Amino acid sequence: MTPTIDTVGNAEQTPDVEQPFAELGLKDDEYATIREILGRRPTDTELAMYSVMWSEHCSYKSSKVHLRQFADDAPTSDAMLVGMGENAGVVDVGDGLAVTFKVESHNHPSYVEPYQGAATGVGGIVRDILTMGARPIAVMDSLRFGDADAPDSRRLVPGVVAGVGGYGNCLGLPNIGGEVGFDPSYAGNPLVNALCVGVLPHHRLQLAQAKGAGNQVVLLGAKTGRDGIGGVSVLASATFEAGSETKRPSVQVGDPFTEKILIECCLELFDAGLVTGIQDLGGAGLSCATSETAGHGDGGMHINLETVPLREASMTPIEVITSESQERMLAIVEPAKVAEVLALCDKWGVIATVIGEVTDGERLVITWHGETVVDVPPRSLADDGPVYQRPVARPDDEQDALNANGSKTLPRPTTGDELRATLMRMVASPELCSRSWVTEQYDRFVLGGTVLATPNDGGLVRLGDDTTRGIALALDGNGRFTKLDPHDGAQLNLAEAYRNVACTGATPLAVTDCLNFGSPEDPGVMWQFAEATRGLAEACRELGTPVTGGNVSFYNQTGSTAINPTPVIGVLGVIDDVAKRVPSGFTAAGRQIVLLGETHDELDGSAWAWVEHGHLGGHPPAVRLDAEQALAGLLAAAARDGLIDAAHDLSEGGLAQALVEAALINGIGATVALGGDTFTALFSESSARAIVTTDAADALLATAAAQGVPAVSIGTTGGDAIEVEGEFAVSLAELRVAFEGTLPALFG
Repeated sequence: MTPTIDTVGNAEQTPDVEQPFAELGLKDDEYATIREILGRRPTDTELAMYSVMWSEHCSYKSSKVHLRQFADDAPTSDAMLVGMGENAGVVDVGDGLAVTFKVESHNHPSYVEPYQGAATGVGGIVRDILTMGARPIAVMDSLRFGDADAPDSRRLVPGVVAGVGGYGNCLGLPNIGGEVGFDPSYAGNPLVNALCVGVLPHHRLQLAQAKGAGNQVVLLGAKTGRDGIGGVSVLASATFEAGSETKRPSVQVGDPFTEKILIECCLELFDAGLVTGIQDLGGAGLSCATSETAGHGDGGMHINLETVPLREASMTPIEVITSESQERMLAIVEPAKVAEVLALCDKWGVIATVIGEVTDGERLVITWHGETVVDVPPRSLADDGPVYQRPVARPDDEQDALNANGSKTLPRPTTGDELRATLMRMVASPELCSRSWVTEQYDRFVLGGTVLATPNDGGLVRLGDDTTRGIALALDGNGRFTKLDPHDGAQLNLAEAYRNVACTGATPLAVTDCLNFGSPEDPGVMWQFAEATRGLAEACRELGTPVTGGNVSFYNQTGSTAINPTPVIGVLGVIDDVAKRVPSGFTAAGRQIVLLGETHDELDGSAWAWVEHGHLGGHPPAVRLDAEQALAGLLAAAARDGLIDAAHDLSEGGLAQALVEAALINGIGATVALGGDTFTALFSESSARAIVTTDAADALLATAAAQGVPAVSIGTTGGDAIEVEGEFAVSLAELRVAFEGTLPALFG
């Protein structure tokens, strides 16, 4: 039996029909506003569209008031071509080339179905980059799970890692870096943040706009199915409860091989000048793609919904318009070019269907077999949804207790044997151990453009076969620091990513962010969010790195327990000649090891406090943005002038961790003399620091002095051990067993 379709005419005739708006996530006042906008009750299809488009994930209704400062107070940048508001930001990198990059979350879908949730997170962010006219050239990911030995982590970690690797590997995109973290606050609510970067010539820039009355609306790619209905737009806009992992029908299903041919097809369409606007179909599906392109254009749009190619003929208008089936794009095409578009798509084996046209009016009208089921102003869906100034309140008791309980009272190792034992426990801990079990499942060198990848501080790729220019990327987010102080913690996360990019020899240029927080309905969470965004905006302004776009992920909590606030920050840098890139690992014996920056007794929120004592309290290390800028300038100059052959930032685990990682990459040991408080020298996490190796120490030290960067030679590379003079020595073989054995033992 064919279900009855609720039309606009029927809605006008039956104003008092009860509608399940609350079950769809809409508040009483939101539903009342929809009726006011339309001058009637919404049809069932309109109600479904408003519910997904006004969800937290799609509308940013709780974060808009805070995100505005990224644009209003943004640093001036001649490189910015497209800023916040489009699918991804675009920056000029010289030689007529531009780069677009963005990071987004797929947290809740990945908890429900780890493989597909993570895989479609990669697929979605790749399409965001494609819509800007760019060829995707690399991906990264930032992953967070509960305790590494927890039963749920054994379910999640292998599936998520396989999903990230499976989709990216099949697309033929190198995964050049990222991070993996474990903390009990993420139990039941993992974080899966995916980044993609693409390159384009300036003239190929595309925008998500439907302009020109009479232009045709063409749907490209996979058929539309029931997978993903109520997917990311709903899953990411509500707090998880026990049993949420069973919501599998809400998770999208990815097909990377379909996406690969869709990418190639779209790039040929762009190069041929066959489209006037393009939008991917991600969260909220056609609801989002049609309303955003129409709302950002110069007219309206009419869609014949029954023309959408379906996987299942019995689908209703609501299912078609809200499906989040993957690997689909919506193109705006001039009538005279439609035949050429369809022919080109046929050549690539991509399904392409004209489903509507751009109109003179200011309405989005959707019909189903001749009956009007949607008639709305598109901006009311895409841009003019609710904006909340949520209550913000510092959780005084909790925050005061955290800040008062610093790490200085914790017992510290004092003898050489104790320091050695501490080092061995820390490098073997899930917090600091090797991530090679993860990264070896990713193809890091496909396409042939990868210059640096994990385990280096930042990923670096060449922009093309005909240029030496490259871009560096780093992705960082320390939830412990942000828990202790959201403002300073967010700045420290930015500083670490900025420093990681600088350590490759590149100059940091722009920022993208994925802001992962608990429920916005909790005033304490909103205080964390407000403080973090304020800190991030201030730091971006001081460092001269504008935020080009990103993502907010709220409701990351299980019941009333929120995750540690985790702003994940991506920084993009540019290097003129990739041949002058700087790796993280020691490259030869007999090099001087120079410590850049100042070390202080700053261990609150540190890996040492957490791994050795399960302690989180006090204040995170001081933010030193002027020192970060000076350090970045020195690293770029030293790389350009050939003064350094390796560089590794000091962050989690401090100098001890940096020495271990730098030594194990190429199997070259080190001997260092630290003097004074050896424990603090080894494990402090003071910011704005790096170690570099050089065979031109005098020139490097002179350059550092001229640029105001503290620098001191602390030892030399060589041998098959790490030795701290007067304290202890440990062989690289023993370190490697401890460092590399943990994740394989946990996850097989």
